[in-house]
Amino acid sequence: MITDARLSGILLHPSSLPSRYGIGSLGPEAYQFIDWLVSCGQKVWQLLPLGPTDWSHSPYQCYSAFAGNPDLISLDLLVEDGLLANGDLSTLKPVSGSKINFKRVEALRQPLLKKAFGRFTELHITDGHDYQFFWNIHSWWLESWSLFYACRANIVAKDWSEWDEGLKHREAATLEKYYFEYKTDVDYQRFLQFIFFKQWFALKNYANAREVKIFGDIPLYVSYDSADVWANQELFLLDEKSRPTLVGGVPPDYFSATGQLWGNPLFDWDKLEQRGYDWWLARIHFNLTLFDWVRIDHFRGLESFWAIPANETTAIGGSWMKAHGDAMLERLKSQLGDLPVIAEDLGIITEEVNQLRKKYNLPGMKVLQFAFASDATNEHLPHQHERDFVVYTGTHDNDTTLGWLGSIAPDEKTYLSQYIGSDSPTHWDMMRLAMASVAQIAIIPMQDVLGLGQNGRMNKPGTVKHNWIWKMSASGFDKKLGARLLEITQRYGR
Repeated sequence: MITDARLSGILLHPSSLPSRYGIGSLGPEAYQFIDWLVSCGQKVWQLLPLGPTDWSHSPYQCYSAFAGNPDLISLDLLVEDGLLANGDLSTLKPVSGSKINFKRVEALRQPLLKKAFGRFTELHITDGHDYQFFWNIHSWWLESWSLFYACRANIVAKDWSEWDEGLKHREAATLEKYYFEYKTDVDYQRFLQFIFFKQWFALKNYANAREVKIFGDIPLYVSYDSADVWANQELFLLDEKSRPTLVGGVPPDYFSATGQLWGNPLFDWDKLEQRGYDWWLARIHFNLTLFDWVRIDHFRGLESFWAIPANETTAIGGSWMKAHGDAMLERLKSQLGDLPVIAEDLGIITEEVNQLRKKYNLPGMKVLQFAFASDATNEHLPHQHERDFVVYTGTHDNDTTLGWLGSIAPDEKTYLSQYIGSDSPTHWDMMRLAMASVAQIAIIPMQDVLGLGQNGRMNKPGTVKHNWIWKMSASGFDKKLGARLLEITQRYGR
């Protein structure tokens, strides 16, 4: 169990915070959100992975499992640090709307980030103690990340497998050559990471000082086109051309009749075993410096994973293969003791997966939107919950609760109405069920607090367009909404 207290909190990714610059950041709006959480009696802020996203802008498809997303760097805080002037921002036309336009955001932000980098270089901050300390602590991943992204910015190629052989296979002389050739871009990437983590840790400290826990997320897999795979090719199932032989996904399920084909390369668990699971252990330890708790997304893949031949166009043709999650978690437990980890145990869950979760006392997840499609034995129904779980009205992969209420089948809605004793169930009814659950932690997506319909949905699994773009308005931090949320939080002892 990760906590003895009954707690509740809000699921909201920083990119969705209100901002005049078109995308939320780690700046003033994030601090305002934490203050609002405190005023509403919420003790947990859950967010999605913080890595630099690929073309899909999915936090679950990142160019690095360790680097932070520069899109989340606060321009306002760069002014406070003296790396930008007030005049640099005063002329910017505010970017309005409830959707993120990533192309527009990049066009607005990149010149300013590069200007800040120029000032950073002029002030010789790289010679200072803070930067040197950051480099000493993070060089084990930052060195490969900074060169990887500098090469991506300069080499015309689909991905790193098309780079020249010396660079692709990381020959020492070739790496040194490219470090020298792209030195300015390498230094720029190091600067961005220094700023990101400076802002992030200041924000986390602010939250923790106000007794708000930060609840992070670790995707099971990493992207093929990432610094992680390029720098650790022996740990993945790749062919002689360094291309994946098998890729990840899930078989047909609630979300998709053809399953989900994620395309991520799969781990070579035998090689990981030979190395003492060092990469995985480093990844979890690193994330536990960023967050108070972490959720392992697709936890069942630590027991067995759905392996799909890389040439398949859907996930139907995959098969289950065994992972070494038990051995890895055993080593982690020997290092940490009790694990501050939550298992995302949704989907096709076997008894073996349940036993793995229980062996390490990891809370699982219950989702109320999955609760009313069968009968009273449904494990997601509140009367079936146990303390050692995190309950959600919905997750980032679900429709908003209001959108879901408007689209569920008649028999499902009838059962829900009978269950709550109302012919017209609302999103507040669902939030109340989550708060009333015996589950130790209740998490409500911010869209549900705001009462948004389908237009507020964050992600639709199995699709690649129109996801990850929702952004709230500044009016979302409403005092009346906050007071109502506080009332139901206190009513159920959270």
